[in-house]
Amino acid sequence: MIKTDPPIEMKTAYEMTEWLARYGQTERGGVTRLLYDQKWQEAQQALQKEMEAAGLVSYFDDAGNLYGRLEGSEKTDAVILTGSHIDTVADGGKYDGAYGIVAGILALKSLFKQYGQPKQTIEVVSLCEEEGSRFPLTYWGSGNITGLRKEEHIQELKDSSGTTFTEAMNAAGFGLGHFRKAKRDDLDCFIELHIEQGEVLEREGKAVGVVSHIVGQRRYNVTITGESNHAGTTPMTYRKDAVYTAAVLTQTLIERAKKTDLDLVATVGRMEIKPNIPNVIAREVVFSVDIRHSEEPLLESFSTAVFETFEQICQVHQTGIHIENWMNEKPVPMCQKLSALSTDILEREQIPYKVMTSGAGHDSQVFGQYVPTSLLFVPSHRGISHSPDEYTKAEDLEQGVQLLKKTLYELAY
Repeated sequence: MIKTDPPIEMKTAYEMTEWLARYGQTERGGVTRLLYDQKWQEAQQALQKEMEAAGLVSYFDDAGNLYGRLEGSEKTDAVILTGSHIDTVADGGKYDGAYGIVAGILALKSLFKQYGQPKQTIEVVSLCEEEGSRFPLTYWGSGNITGLRKEEHIQELKDSSGTTFTEAMNAAGFGLGHFRKAKRDDLDCFIELHIEQGEVLEREGKAVGVVSHIVGQRRYNVTITGESNHAGTTPMTYRKDAVYTAAVLTQTLIERAKKTDLDLVATVGRMEIKPNIPNVIAREVVFSVDIRHSEEPLLESFSTAVFETFEQICQVHQTGIHIENWMNEKPVPMCQKLSALSTDILEREQIPYKVMTSGAGHDSQVFGQYVPTSLLFVPSHRGISHSPDEYTKAEDLEQGVQLLKKTLYELAY
């Protein structure tokens, strides 16, 4: 058993977020907590103590998701669930995921102190994984709860050190049948409070974002095959240059996305060049393509059209092309009834808010396929996320906690 600090009295989301960031803190002031590693285990166990200190009944499931339960007096078999994920990207920020967990603990603690036992059971969850930072698989926590992820999905997976997914899970004490099964059929709804990870709210002076849709995502690996040759002796007209072709394709993708729809985004984020030698024409380039939009028909039509154009361009440049579609997540609408509940509270209290789409993926898009789901944002300073510079003002953090508390009160009391 990994030793963690005893519970301490923390009254604000800022204090609790700073405290949680100590588990996995990096030299640059960021946080690295990868699924099932030591810092992840320490953080989960520390959170368990905080849940119990807040008067919640805590328990793990066999995937490593941690719950804190506030039992209802009347309705116990239809659980209202709130929370987010505990894992981070490497050298990530303090708020991504973690804020939704600490906000849930603080909201439940305050509700019980002020109003006593709810009529309907509420639970806060610290989801074991969302980011896919250690293993090439995302949403392991919410995916286990909903049944989207199964053991067969992890059989061949290894991290960068060669440790298998199963080895890491078992070493942390999970996947062995020691805890209750992760799959749940008793959830009434899910509410996730998260930082925006964009700069829209801050730029527009809004305190809260109420998400209407989480965008669909399509991700591809595109391989361009050309011909290696001497950089000095091969005339430009004779070349089959994979880098040049990839550059034209990248420009085509970005320019077409800009002309198609203001809410469509397309990104080339990774590129590998072979042989990657200064004086050799590249024979192969592999690059990533990430395309996102909140409407599936537009996502489909754009992707189809742009890759048809890719094929035509490669023919002109006498290079081969292979396109692998390895992610195809459909847009997920959030529950209008739950969103309206939060907007009613915001309007009643005259708090400025914005109804918006989420361009980033969240556990809410998994839960949203199974139960009514709401995703709420607080501002991110300058839109920076997945970075040690990730920051949200204390008053914005607190505003989110209060909205979550009042929303849960309306639902459970």
